[in-house]
Amino acid sequence: MRNTTLCYIQSGGNYLLLHRTKKKNDQSHDKWLGIGGKFEDKESPEDCILREVLEETGLTLTSYQYRGIVTFVSDVWETEFMHLFTADAFTGTIRDCDEGELEWISKDRYLSLPMWEGDKIFLRLLQTDCPFFSLKLVYQGESLQSAVLNGTPLTME
Repeated sequence: MRNTTLCYIQSGGNYLLLHRTKKKNDQSHDKWLGIGGKFEDKESPEDCILREVLEETGLTLTSYQYRGIVTFVSDVWETEFMHLFTADAFTGTIRDCDEGELEWISKDRYLSLPMWEGDKIFLRLLQTDCPFFSLKLVYQGESLQSAVLNGTPLTME
């Protein structure tokens, strides 16, 4: 199992997203994601998200909130616990990212971009200011098979 973080940085009506295009053997190749990555030894979720955002964007978060934990189960990849954050204030200047292109995307457009189906579930939860949540997403290959929110199965559409 691995622990990761992911942050959706907000400014005005936009999210800063990463279009994953540069890493070799990337399970999220050509998908749009928030900013984050894998924990290093001895890091808390907060330590990890602050480091990853700085490394990938050049930004230092000054206001952020821990919003939930997402458990990814896959028949292809190891189980992942992703600690999900939002941020609404930062300092610094955006720089190039070695994992893909960073772009500010309007909140009314980002759900139409190529992304994991399960990401759309937690992004909708973030939009509604849902309290801290636990979401389990089960994939077969790239196909979302089931989703369970706070212990309750969601209807798959």
